[in-house]
Amino acid sequence: MNSPLTEPLSTRNMGLLSRTARQALLAVASVAAITAPIAAPSAWAGPRIKDVADFEGVRENQLVGYGLVVGLAGTGDSLRNSPFTRQSLAAMLERLGVNAQNGNLNTRNVAAVMVTANLPPFASQGSRIDVTVSALGDARSLAGGQLLVTPLMGADQQIYAVAQGSLAIGGFSAGGQSGSSVTRGVPTAGRIASGALVEREIHFDIAAQRELRLALRNPDFTTAQRIAAAINSAVGVEAARAANPGSVILQRPTEYAGDMVSLVGRIENLEVEVDTPARIVIDESSGIVVMGDNVRVSTVAIAQGNLTISVSEDPFVSQPAPFSRGETVIVPQTGIDVEEEDNGGLVMVPGGVPLRQLVNGLNALGVSPRDMISILQALKAAGAVQAEIEVM
Repeated sequence: MNSPLTEPLSTRNMGLLSRTARQALLAVASVAAITAPIAAPSAWAGPRIKDVADFEGVRENQLVGYGLVVGLAGTGDSLRNSPFTRQSLAAMLERLGVNAQNGNLNTRNVAAVMVTANLPPFASQGSRIDVTVSALGDARSLAGGQLLVTPLMGADQQIYAVAQGSLAIGGFSAGGQSGSSVTRGVPTAGRIASGALVEREIHFDIAAQRELRLALRNPDFTTAQRIAAAINSAVGVEAARAANPGSVILQRPTEYAGDMVSLVGRIENLEVEVDTPARIVIDESSGIVVMGDNVRVSTVAIAQGNLTISVSEDPFVSQPAPFSRGETVIVPQTGIDVEEEDNGGLVMVPGGVPLRQLVNGLNALGVSPRDMISILQALKAAGAVQAEIEVM
């Protein structure tokens, strides 16, 4: 039997309450009924397979071409330092029926450029792609320039696209006759949005493939096995296997109704938990330290102090005695000051702590990023860091 304190509130018990109390309880019940269907926020989802691996055959191809940019306001190539610009201009004019071999061509309004682009996978003929244009000679700026028709070739020397259009420059350069100048950004490089037409397609019949390889962007044994397990669980058969840390072999099941495209579309959005090795990346030039989540340390005590040595030179004028043949000389006086900061002695970092506690322990020392680099290298030398340190 329930006690009066634990007995549920019934209609009979509500009759004993005052009218104000009953209204308050009904209001609370109404709010609870409204908020009850709201589900709790879902947990953090892992990355998808398409975000951690590349499918064989689904890749970009690099294109490159040599062309001319015209219409510059006297900021193009010079004849002395860029003779190839004049040769290219003369050859282009000859193809157009203009004999310019014996003419005095001024190339200050023309610049020789290299044009680069990435051909997306399965790009169809007639589609457009973006191109990047970069000065090849001594042109000062490509602002206001127009790229002439430029064939873009692949590694097999075949033409896959043709580029042409007006350049969009993100920087500028200006100067005066006295030699002063100001430059912002890079005025000798620009882009042409949708500036190239695809003329040749790269054929790859992915739908007819019976086997496909997934290349992991960060090779890892555990991640490869998890990807294979996620695919097999979604398909229902053993369709994937980890061949090595960097690739997973996907075979289309014989009983699968669709083709390889439908199979890839079914599995590419599967979420997997990515495993990464314990690694610390250090960029000494900029003082940047990046530590992975799996970095662990053994029990260690750390002490850090900054030693500052200041050397100053103060000139002192030495005057000779009256009526002597001496000369007035300047004698430098050197002063040396040594200062050592005390940051509180040793700080204990317990063993097996996660990354957050390790960072908190290092921050307790009040160290700068460059001092942290020295501490991490010393911890690695002492064998107290179970991680790989990569110095850039």
